[in-house]
Amino acid sequence: MSKKKRRKIPRFSTPIIETHCHLDYLDSAELDNTIAEAMEVGVERIITVAVSPGNLDTVLELTRYSTIIWGTQGIHPHEAESYGIEVEQIIRERCSDPRVVAVGEIGLDYYYDHADRDTQRAVFEQQLQIAADLDMPVVIHTRDADEDTRSILQNFSGVLAGGGVIHSFTSSLALAEYCLNEGFMLGFNGITTFNRADNVREVVAATPLEKILLETDAPYLTPVPYRGKTNAPCYLPFIAEKIAAIKDCEIEHLLAQARLNSLSLFFDQRPDAVS
Repeated sequence: MSKKKRRKIPRFSTPIIETHCHLDYLDSAELDNTIAEAMEVGVERIITVAVSPGNLDTVLELTRYSTIIWGTQGIHPHEAESYGIEVEQIIRERCSDPRVVAVGEIGLDYYYDHADRDTQRAVFEQQLQIAADLDMPVVIHTRDADEDTRSILQNFSGVLAGGGVIHSFTSSLALAEYCLNEGFMLGFNGITTFNRADNVREVVAATPLEKILLETDAPYLTPVPYRGKTNAPCYLPFIAEKIAAIKDCEIEHLLAQARLNSLSLFFDQRPDAVS
């Protein structure tokens, strides 16, 4: 019996902004295909996200590779022990680049615990301070660290003028409600399509459309019906469809609002980038 044919990726009228992926994990040939395939389904901008001292340069170089690519600068909690004065200075300097739209990916990860938790907390706070000093948005990663994430964000309440997003949100509804009340947006990806992700869908249902961002976190977390394949920005339409279904709204309405949210958070201080 032949395998069931996967559904073709839909293309909608409203352009889509990919707010979180990792393009530097691809080689140049794959990158060209990834960009072309994304544009074919209406993706107009891609934000590729920094995670370590070793890819700060690479992310910046990618923003020169194509006019649809933008970037961030920051150190992931997995890499917290590599953070230091020199790395901080690089991040601060790079955030003045017109193609850099946020400080991130920063935060806490107590699921893998690749770095000492005290170090994770300290580095998270130091990078939040960079964002506060520069009025930049933040891209936050939190996993199995709800209490400490909330505690640290409380210390920065009212001072993160650039706002931010809790990306790939899989935490509790309580943390979601706190972050939303603090003005953060929540990023949702292919996890929303997974069979065992009722907790994430519950958060989606409780999140106002005005606070939702679309992302893939590619090359990870490929949405249904392409589970098992390497993720890419071209699969964003499936994520948008799922969120629209959860929110019981028209897909074009969801896409228009998510696009507006993305422009407002990441591109308002980049006048040349807003169209």
